[in-house]
Amino acid sequence: MKKFIVITSCVLVLVFAAAVYFKFYFVFGEGVKAGELNFVVYKGYVFKTYEGKAIQAGFNSKSKTATIQSYEFEFSITDPMIADSLMRCGGKTVELHYKEYLGALPWRGKQKYIVDEILAVR
Repeated sequence: MKKFIVITSCVLVLVFAAAVYFKFYFVFGEGVKAGELNFVVYKGYVFKTYEGKAIQAGFNSKSKTATIQSYEFEFSITDPMIADSLMRCGGKTVELHYKEYLGALPWRGKQKYIVDEILAVR
């Protein structure tokens, strides 16, 4: 009976560890987004993180008349050097490389999207 409990406990711990890994550490997607950088701020109560927002303008093709719509790309930044560079680029068009995770961690930032590289600033 003890052997069964030990094996079951080990399996449950491994399943829980795998679930935590896939939820918070597995990179679900990577990509590049471009838009006008709205802001980058350093904020938080316990865990201070860099948070930013870029506005992506485009056309809404679902309506009968062509209308302009905007999409807000909210992201977090873990590297202080990248955040410092972006803080000086407010209002400019930027191309940012990001990684998408399935969940956010408080010390990594509020968002699932983590910017890890600045590709271009115009």
